[in-house]
Amino acid sequence: MLSAKELFQEIIDNDDSFRLFCSIAAAGEAQGGWENARIAALVPDSYRALAPKVARHGADEDKHGRIFNALLKKRGLEPAEVPGETDYTMLLEGIGIGLAHDQLRRDRQLTEADIVTYLAHSRVTEQRAADQMGMLLKYFGDHPEIGRAVRMISHDEENHLAYCHEELLGLAANGHGRRVRDALREAAQAEIRVYRDVGHAVMEHMGRILGWPRGKRMVLSAGIEGKYAYERAGGWRRMVTLRMPERRDALGGPPPRTAAEFA
Repeated sequence: MLSAKELFQEIIDNDDSFRLFCSIAAAGEAQGGWENARIAALVPDSYRALAPKVARHGADEDKHGRIFNALLKKRGLEPAEVPGETDYTMLLEGIGIGLAHDQLRRDRQLTEADIVTYLAHSRVTEQRAADQMGMLLKYFGDHPEIGRAVRMISHDEENHLAYCHEELLGLAANGHGRRVRDALREAAQAEIRVYRDVGHAVMEHMGRILGWPRGKRMVLSAGIEGKYAYERAGGWRRMVTLRMPERRDALGGPPPRTAAEFA
């Protein structure tokens, strides 16, 4: 029986698979950092109080990208080219989820509807990130090589998720409830498909690097499809429910620790 811990241990122990894993993660985090920085600069006047939190979110994502690159450097590895079929962020944008990069590159103020789209997209993707980091924290939080990075990033992802819950609840209370619900549902139902496709792509690349036999690949592929079936049948609802978090004003505090401090 394959376990998540065994699979990740195998990936971590091999330089080539570790290089690909960290490179994919670093690229995604850096992209998120850029997106949030642009959104912070374009927040409409009616939501200017949100801008520092969006900027803090972006700074965290940039930090995470640097942390993954620092992990590569510690092992003497260079970042790998990220295969397009594993680029979760760009695949979501390609099907119209979140704010398009073309829009963010323009110096045109966002609308209130854009803010709902941004936060709904973030709430869904941060749920996925928090779930993944929670799993890594459970199995590798004390790992001598990656444990410190896992603990730091997991803490940040929980803050990001709390921030999304709180801000979306505020929007719903201010008359945007239907728009928030629709945006969350659309983002979640698209995300589970993209996550499945990226899962298959990453599994294929890791399988080639690590020489996984056909039987192992088939079992992993079935697991990915099984998770997708569960999420499509109703598991996606965990990604759209909103509740006031215990961590209030999670991105309103002091600036985050830097990657240099981590390294």
